[in-house]
Amino acid sequence: MGTNTDGEPVTGKFEYASIVRMLMYLSSNSHPDIQYAVHQCAHFTHFPKKSHEDAIIRICRYLQGTKDKGMRFMPEKSLKLDCYMDADFAGLYGVEDKQDPVCVKSCTGYVLTLGTCPLIWVSKLQTEVALSMTEAEYIALSQSMRDLLPMHQILQEAGSALKLDFAKPTVVHSTIFEDNNGALSLATAPKISPHTKHIAIKYHHFRNSIGESKGILIEKIDTHVQKADIFTKGLLADKHKSIWQLLMGWRSVVKFFEIFC
Repeated sequence: MGTNTDGEPVTGKFEYASIVRMLMYLSSNSHPDIQYAVHQCAHFTHFPKKSHEDAIIRICRYLQGTKDKGMRFMPEKSLKLDCYMDADFAGLYGVEDKQDPVCVKSCTGYVLTLGTCPLIWVSKLQTEVALSMTEAEYIALSQSMRDLLPMHQILQEAGSALKLDFAKPTVVHSTIFEDNNGALSLATAPKISPHTKHIAIKYHHFRNSIGESKGILIEKIDTHVQKADIFTKGLLADKHKSIWQLLMGWRSVVKFFEIFC
């Protein structure tokens, strides 16, 4: 959409800010697939143009076309809390006004799933400017862990009420799925290097919480099945549909690979 400061004015067919608030409610509670698009539209609530109005109409048409396809809750034998996270490094640079400091910030996106069902999902700009793709991914990983760690602990403590087997040392198992080798290496084998020594200490808070004995692991995932992609950038129709099917529980990762890979 761009900032479009000289674009055509809105037609006034509907109250732009009101519709954006409604869509933000939907995206936060039952439609994670539209959260990134809605947040982009929300940036222009005070000074919308016709292009932003057209984007809102397109989102509403998308919702109309998928109203019979919500999130699928599939039963699981084990209690598994997973996290899919991704970052888009300075994705707005070259698209938005380069004088706007927001355009050089990276976007964090992640989703926590319990079994196959999305539990918590987030799409937001990072507060600091990342200097590399690895740094952007590592900041996104750190931010996602702020939601994963307390949720993991809550499920651990609720194990007795859920009648889980306490004979095992760890009741709840979690896996963080990361598609960037640099961030993966920095999290699992931390070491100081000229490219990462400037990363703020506050982003390293989760390192001691990772390990098989803690019940939390980090694994590499192929970018084609990275569910968090839908929260960080606009996707082509085919890619959006395939990630949406994985995210909402309409297709398993195994079946996805059989069809598309």
